[in-house]
Amino acid sequence: MTDPLTPIMLPPPKDVYQEGQWLMAALLTWLNAEYLPEPANRTIAERVSQVFVRQRMEGENDVGCLVMAILTELQSFDFSESFYGEFTVANAVGDLLFDSLGIDRCCGRSTTLDAARLGTLLDGHDLDPSP
Repeated sequence: MTDPLTPIMLPPPKDVYQEGQWLMAALLTWLNAEYLPEPANRTIAERVSQVFVRQRMEGENDVGCLVMAILTELQSFDFSESFYGEFTVANAVGDLLFDSLGIDRCCGRSTTLDAARLGTLLDGHDLDPSP
């Protein structure tokens, strides 16, 4: 029997709203770069940020649980005007968080964005979300 994986935890937030802004900007940058910039991308990034902030305020630090919460919330989101769906967006959030923490995801790494361009969740790096 294999041992369970150790959860990847974010440190407790110092400024949950700053984290939400970082995630919104990083996700919007990724969405706009992965396919085409479209108005729905901003709405998606804003919704994800709201869910992320709420979860962090409730004490959630486990990246897997954060991704699942975002996935669950996005199942009721209307993606009809977007190239994306809830699974793609939730997986992108996980990847962005891993990149921010310096965790090598190995296979499947998107070549769309340089992780250094996104800054990190912990350093408060400002990011220009324009395409």
